[in-house]
Parts: sequence; C-alpha cells; structure tokens
Amino acid sequence: MKTRYLAFLLAPLFSTAALAAGYTGPGAQPVTTVAAANEAADDTPVTLQGFVTKKINNDDKYEFKDTTGTITVEIDDEDLPMKQFNEKTKVKLTGEVEKNLMSREVDVDVVEIID
Repeated sequence: MKTRYLAFLLAPLFSTAALAAGYTGPGAQPVTTVAAANEAADDTPVTLQGFVTKKINNDDKYEFKDTTGTITVEIDDEDLPMKQFNEKTKVKLTGEVEKNLMSREVDVDVVEIID
C-alpha cells in the first residue's frame, strides 16, 4: 500500500522532467549565446551562461551579459536562486525568447549559479 502512494507522489516528477527536456533531434538549434537569442524566434528555448549585470527597473527585469552581447532578461522572484549573487557571479539562465514589437528579451525559468 505504501509503495502505491509513493508511486503516485513520484509520478509527476518524472513526467514533468520528460516534458521539460524538449526536442533534440535533427533541425534543433540550441540557443546558447546572447547574439543568437537576439536573432531567435519567439518562444525559442535558450540556455545562457554569463553575468546578470544590473537590475533595470522595479519589475523583474535585469541586464544579462555574455561574451557576445547583452540582453534584457525577466526573472521572477521565485526563480532566483536561494544563494545571493552579484554582477561578478557567473550564472546559467534557462528560459525562452520573448519577442516584443521592438525588442527581444529572455523569460527566465531557472537561474543556476556556476561555481
């Protein structure tokens, strides 16, 4: 009986991980730089490594920089890591491109600190 309940508790974890993986077959183009994100289509998945250089306004907007350029990223408070970080801390951002009328930004789902 206990194993049945355990299976019910663990099933959503495995199904969510499988759905989050995404397509990796022929034609999939991973976006891993700011330059590529600035050219990518709306809703394109991205994984960027670099630095959050400053908070732009009182919303959840920040400036993110890597070796290819800068882009605005939106990071909700609940997606920030538990450990504090600053403009000198290298981070990995996972999210998707949000194409606006005049600009692009990245809607971040996960922020990881890279040691």
